[in-house]
Amino acid sequence: MYQQKANIKTAEGQTVREKYKLIDRTLESPSNNLSVSALCDTAGVSRSGFYSWKKRKSFISEKEEQDRKDFELILEAYRFKGYDKGRRGIHMRLLHMGIMMNHKKISRLMKKYGLFCPIRKANPARRMAKAMKTSNYADNILNRHFEEYGPGYVLETDITYLFYGHKRSKAYLSVVKDGFTKQILAYVLSPSLEVDFVLETINQLYSKHKHNIHTDALIHSDQGVHYTSVKFIDLLKSLEIRQSMSRRGNCWDNAPQESFFGHMKDEIGRYTENAGSYEELKEIIDSYMVYYNNDRYQYNLAKLSPNEYLEYYMTGEYPLNHIAKEPDEYKEKFRQVRNNLDRNSTLEKLVAILQRITHFKQSIR
Repeated sequence: MYQQKANIKTAEGQTVREKYKLIDRTLESPSNNLSVSALCDTAGVSRSGFYSWKKRKSFISEKEEQDRKDFELILEAYRFKGYDKGRRGIHMRLLHMGIMMNHKKISRLMKKYGLFCPIRKANPARRMAKAMKTSNYADNILNRHFEEYGPGYVLETDITYLFYGHKRSKAYLSVVKDGFTKQILAYVLSPSLEVDFVLETINQLYSKHKHNIHTDALIHSDQGVHYTSVKFIDLLKSLEIRQSMSRRGNCWDNAPQESFFGHMKDEIGRYTENAGSYEELKEIIDSYMVYYNNDRYQYNLAKLSPNEYLEYYMTGEYPLNHIAKEPDEYKEKFRQVRNNLDRNSTLEKLVAILQRITHFKQSIR
């Protein structure tokens, strides 16, 4: 007992919180015979203060336990499908798991437990060399109106390069993306920049989605040599797909496609670095495209994946209604899109009628 009092007396130079901790440890000791009042008097602190600290300590312990459980959920969302995610990606994945957790809490717990995701930085270098000069330029029909029409109307295409293996070999990826749903509709990986692999991408697009591509659809690209080639232009004409091109040197005209490539490279970077062959790289790309269309959630798609977004547009049923309110802006957006389509349909009918009238007048002359 005297030894216990001596231990408490040595706490005189400590803070009040340290004295509370020492009293708490003494009370938990099997050899302790002193009461709370005696220990508090010896340490020079109030009994009520000690009990308040004890209560706070219990609350903090419970909070720590809850933080640990919540972080385990964050970690599960972060590792989903093997692709790293930032705060927003984690938030959207948690929603699909039926868990509502705000951004501030996610950020706090990521910082607390040392979970960091690489931040994308702007790359000032253009992804490809400037296109060869040619007279086969199409007008910029799209003019950045990527989302004013529904699925199957605006198609975006571009090429990027990927390094793989210890020798840093280069492969090229051609992609066609739907401007409204952001779905990847067709893609072809190639070990070279031959024009044929871009033609193969368009043929793949048509074979897979010809019933979903509208008769007045257009495909938008930059002014690269592949897209100004006679073969490419003739193929689009044969499929009755209109062509639109970005203004030369203006990356914003094809920004959505550039953004897709940037995110993709960030998310598969650690896998492509370890790809030992072209075949391994192709498997990585195939796997990512499945993940992207089905599970790569995007804020600009109402926190849904591209395939979910298409289903949402077609059915009007918001998949996250059980956990989050349907965003009002998307109801308005879909209404406006359908109005645009109705207006276009009306104009097409008027043009067809005028053409028939003109043809009839010419036939009776």
